[in-house]
Amino acid sequence: MKFKLFTTFMLLSALGANAQSITESDLKDIRSTFTLTPGTKAIQNALTTDENIKSLALNRDLQGKIDHFFKYRVTVKGITNQKSSGRCWMFTSMNVMRPLAMDKYGLDKFDFSHNYLYFWDLFEKSNLFLENIISTGKLSLDDRAVNQYFKSPVGDGGVWNLYLNAAEKYGIVPQDVMPETAHSNNTGQFVKILNELLRKGGYDLREMVASGKKTTDVRQQKKTILAEVYRVLALCLGEPPTTFTWRYKDKKGEVKELKNYTPKQFYNDIKPADYSPENYIMIMNDPTREYYKMYEIQNDRNTVEGINWVYLNLPNDDIKKAALASIKANEPMYASCDVGKQANRETGVLDPKMYDYESLFGVKLEMDKKARILTQQSGSTHAMTLIGCDVDANDKPMKWEFENSWGESAGNKGYLTFTDEWFNEYLFRVVIHRKYLDKKAIESLKQKPVQLPVWDYMN
Repeated sequence: MKFKLFTTFMLLSALGANAQSITESDLKDIRSTFTLTPGTKAIQNALTTDENIKSLALNRDLQGKIDHFFKYRVTVKGITNQKSSGRCWMFTSMNVMRPLAMDKYGLDKFDFSHNYLYFWDLFEKSNLFLENIISTGKLSLDDRAVNQYFKSPVGDGGVWNLYLNAAEKYGIVPQDVMPETAHSNNTGQFVKILNELLRKGGYDLREMVASGKKTTDVRQQKKTILAEVYRVLALCLGEPPTTFTWRYKDKKGEVKELKNYTPKQFYNDIKPADYSPENYIMIMNDPTREYYKMYEIQNDRNTVEGINWVYLNLPNDDIKKAALASIKANEPMYASCDVGKQANRETGVLDPKMYDYESLFGVKLEMDKKARILTQQSGSTHAMTLIGCDVDANDKPMKWEFENSWGESAGNKGYLTFTDEWFNEYLFRVVIHRKYLDKKAIESLKQKPVQLPVWDYMN
């Protein structure tokens, strides 16, 4: 510890010796670059009066130029709403499955219970957190992994492999069986309490490990903490059923019933026969890393026994070819992107030139995708279902479509249209059946994944 403090002190001392403060001469030169010309004054007046910078930077040349028509589009029906929660990855994973359930049961509309799987996701994340704390109990709290664990014990966020882990273990149920609650729709408050409980529990477990307590005693204390976690979850979300009876009316108007079903039965009845991480592959476009390589983010899962976040890094052109083939085959895909960038939420159109901040402020902001990732200016922030593609006369993609989970009032009646140029810059991940990948990509799947730390910037 003393060595770390000494090293930090030396680094700060070195910074002080070489860093330059702003001098009066510097300030004079900088001030001289800002002149209130009539045009600059007009911009200043607008910016100091209107707090909505996006509306002032909106590129008028683009408005009305991008429509919402698609030559190829997966058959989908109905828009979901995750409300004030970060469960986009879960909604998207289930939205990919929703058409299968509607076909199987002959329904005009249908949704799964996101609340049911959310309960088990948080419960399993809690167990994984406590296990991580036990396994690192003899490391310093300053250790980067330990620090990462305590920084965010559990949360709403996730990727497709978390859905797979939880659904394979606990199954899924229709929405009517375990409806949403106030806290599944607005998760902020109770998740804070849950994290406070887990940090306390994690600290107590570290103390037990450090004092040399028996492993059996440590595990018993972990079970006690998990019982408290279960209590908080059950109070806020309701207790998940082990079996259920579901009555529904099909599109013919006939009332039908599933009796004494288990959630795992329901899941197995709906999922594709080959639904597994061996067949459904997460492909990524990350220009900071080598293409045609497999990567695995360590400990990025929700269940102890589940799979980590594993992906194949591919160029955008390869991803587009595979995605278009999937759409043509009427198969929607889990996808994730940096949805907040250059997105007009009112019209539901996303394009790299949607907002011209450079012209508004008279500054240079452009960075390529690699630079944005490395500087944390951009990263995947939201998951949606990739369902459509419009092409030119040569079958080359011009724009694409997402099915979102923000309700029907967001975007184009719940859908988002993004240009092929936006795809290049801000789309990151797609989960797709391996049969749509080309030979080179399939060969790359045989590699042993490069291991990435739990604090990786793509996490």
